Amino acid sequence: MNTAISAPPERSTPRRAAGVAGRWRNLSTLVGVTVVESGEGSLTTTLFPAIAKTLGLGNTELGLLSTLGRLIGVPFGPFWVWYANRTSRRQAIFVSTLLSGALAAASGFADNFLILLLLQTLQAGAVIGLTPITNAVIADSFDDKARGRAVGMLYGISAILSSVIGPIIGLLSIWESGWRWGFWGVGALLVLTGFLVLVLFREPQVGAADYGAAAQRVEYVRPRFADSVKLMRVPTFSIMMASRLLSGHLLIGVFGVQFLVTERGFDNAVAALVALPFGIGYFLGTVGGGFVVSAIDRRAGGNGRVVFLQAAQVLFAVVAFFATQFDVGAIGFYIALWGLMGLAQGLNPGVNRPILMSVMAPELRAQGFVIYLTIFEVIGWAAFTFVAGVLADAFGLQAVFFWILVVLMLVNAGVLGLLYRFYPRDRARVDALIAARVQEESR
Repeated sequence: MNTAISAPPERSTPRRAAGVAGRWRNLSTLVGVTVVESGEGSLTTTLFPAIAKTLGLGNTELGLLSTLGRLIGVPFGPFWVWYANRTSRRQAIFVSTLLSGALAAASGFADNFLILLLLQTLQAGAVIGLTPITNAVIADSFDDKARGRAVGMLYGISAILSSVIGPIIGLLSIWESGWRWGFWGVGALLVLTGFLVLVLFREPQVGAADYGAAAQRVEYVRPRFADSVKLMRVPTFSIMMASRLLSGHLLIGVFGVQFLVTERGFDNAVAALVALPFGIGYFLGTVGGGFVVSAIDRRAGGNGRVVFLQAAQVLFAVVAFFATQFDVGAIGFYIALWGLMGLAQGLNPGVNRPILMSVMAPELRAQGFVIYLTIFEVIGWAAFTFVAGVLADAFGLQAVFFWILVVLMLVNAGVLGLLYRFYPRDRARVDALIAARVQEESR
């Protein structure tokens, strides 16, 4: 079957709503996997001051840990999606989670920075495929109108549960070897979660929510590498990739606790308290934002999503300015503003994922999210964390936060303005492609 996308009609064909069997159970399972994986990811940053004390490290080492942990996604992200296409997404999630758990547990035995860096980098490569596969599963399980809510629930519930884990992880810093027990515990949970995937997860058909009742008859088009590359010719896709390179708000998750310890003088356990309000804010932003996006779709059409996405960038920049550029001695001040930053950051997944899902053919969504989340996000995150780590040692994290969390986020909002011209057209093209496939198989 031809994968080319035809010229858009004058009006976009409405997406066919479909209830895919087992979608809520799959979503719940993916939430569990994401929570445990996020716990391992935040463990290094939350407990880094304690790890640094044991191993004699600084901001540069934290930046290097985060940088390599992201860069490893460039080769491993496409590998896991390739593996899922050749076997099944269920098997890919299981194997990656199991391997990730083993490497996380091994990190608890590290007695120098080089071994910790190697194990954490490999662990990041093991789990990186979960994100693009998860987003593709959501796109296959929920129709266009419901994807914002589904994505919001995935990231929101994951965030709120992870935020509860954050302060608990921070308490491990009280003991000299507490960070080691953190790695061992999360590693065991990852292994357990992998086996739960085998029991609970059921594989949805590619494009099931788009094709509706015709899903079983529409021929599966196996994606080719050339088709994935052609995604860059879709203007909306390219603009979203550029925006990902400018997403400076991702830096707060890496250096947030370190900033409060080194720049504001709080001890590790107290600084880690901001994880809870950040997670609550992120939860409210993702879940609430998903429902808001659905309401905007009904009232303002496709460009309403663009307005919402731009507003999220501006809001984060404003809150980050007050949260990082004023030295206030009370942790309560930072708890409140970290919560607002979490809210602003949480507004993004419920709108940027549905935007991307709506401009890609069903069979290309996993590949598209590999490009978006494991290549472009990796490049942006790696550049931010490495450069920020080096510059922070020279000029301080407050100055770094001003340029990356405030100024760059305002630039990002401006770049997203280009979507007003291209997004409605690109979305209409994919609507026409899906409608043509359904019509062809219904003859």
